Amino acid sequence: MNALCRDCLWSGPAPAARRCPACGSPRMVAHAELFDLAMAHMDCDAFYASVEKRDRPELRDRPVIVGGGKRGVVTTCCYMARVYGVRSAMPMFKALKACPQAVVIKPDFTKYRAESRRIMAMMADLTPLVQPLSLDEAWMDLSGTQRLHGAPPALTLARLQARIESETGLTVSIGLAPNKFLAKIASDLDKPRGFSVIGAAEAQAFLAPRPVGILPGVGPAMVRSLDDAGFRLVGDLARAEPKDLARRFGAHGLRLHDLAHGRDSRAVDPDQARKGISAETTFDDDYSDYGVLEDRLAPLCEKVARQARAGGVAGRVVTLKLKTADFRILTRRRALPAATQTARTLFSVGRELLKKETDGRRYRLIGIGLAELSPLESLEADFFGNDESRALAEEKTADSIRARFGPQAITSARALRSRRPVQD
Repeated sequence: MNALCRDCLWSGPAPAARRCPACGSPRMVAHAELFDLAMAHMDCDAFYASVEKRDRPELRDRPVIVGGGKRGVVTTCCYMARVYGVRSAMPMFKALKACPQAVVIKPDFTKYRAESRRIMAMMADLTPLVQPLSLDEAWMDLSGTQRLHGAPPALTLARLQARIESETGLTVSIGLAPNKFLAKIASDLDKPRGFSVIGAAEAQAFLAPRPVGILPGVGPAMVRSLDDAGFRLVGDLARAEPKDLARRFGAHGLRLHDLAHGRDSRAVDPDQARKGISAETTFDDDYSDYGVLEDRLAPLCEKVARQARAGGVAGRVVTLKLKTADFRILTRRRALPAATQTARTLFSVGRELLKKETDGRRYRLIGIGLAELSPLESLEADFFGNDESRALAEEKTADSIRARFGPQAITSARALRSRRPVQD
């Protein structure tokens, strides 16, 4: 069995004492397939909260929650807060009830994006095959890099982990496996500062006793469907006949059968387009009035459109999200005849979708998004006519002004109105 030390980077046959023979560290990784695997998943540890703790040392020994407002939700939290039961997406009032001593910090995505770029650049130094999933996680394929780096991928990843911690003050966890699916699972096995390996030989046995919800693409509704059909554990799917799964669940059933056996043929795709861009806000009070909701929608449209232009993409589908006072989520979508990246079109479509839902129900959250993104060069710029072209030119001019003089240098009257307290 092969091993490496994540402190001094010694590598060789696994020592019987399970401590590094060079430096005595217990931070050893040992696995029979350690030096044969090349697919990795990197996941930053409690990313947003870790950035805040790094920048505010006085918070080092305090539970930290990143989120917003008394009606908001937890964006993320540090591991200390998790001990008290705080979790991402938990309503803030529940999080503070579980951990009343927590320090709550409003998210600063400008800062988080900057740190993400630093970390992703370090990954790109090792291989061009880096596929981000979000600001704080990405897949890497290090196949064929051993001669370039003078080390097997496992050792290269250990060096990367140490470099990220040294240069950014943040920690990451690494999962190493034969494919993307298993690598992502492995990265979550030993957080924080983890380095875990799942080999091909053990994959099926490792997965068999775990609930089907561990499989990608299996959400709560699919878990219920699988449970109704007698498939509660991954091993149940592995033992099933593929024809039976295909009959019950179509092509997705065959995909689940492969995953249950630890098979995943997806390649790391650095050019994979983002699935969508979205923004949302949770209100301090519930609202039912169309005018009030419309005012809250407008700045979100501006934010999404700015992100689309900054990313050089446009979207063909507008998605409106609403959450009722009793926490029911409503989602409404409309496909556009051509992709857009203007707040004008986003708001025009979004307000039409919103109007159909203002029937007296009170809402605690509103969101807007663009999906089915495409590169800027593929835009059919003239489809909407001159109004869209003028709007795009005006919004790009506003982007330039904000870039030069700051985000508050120019804003719309409706955006200002959305900040005022209202009576509903």
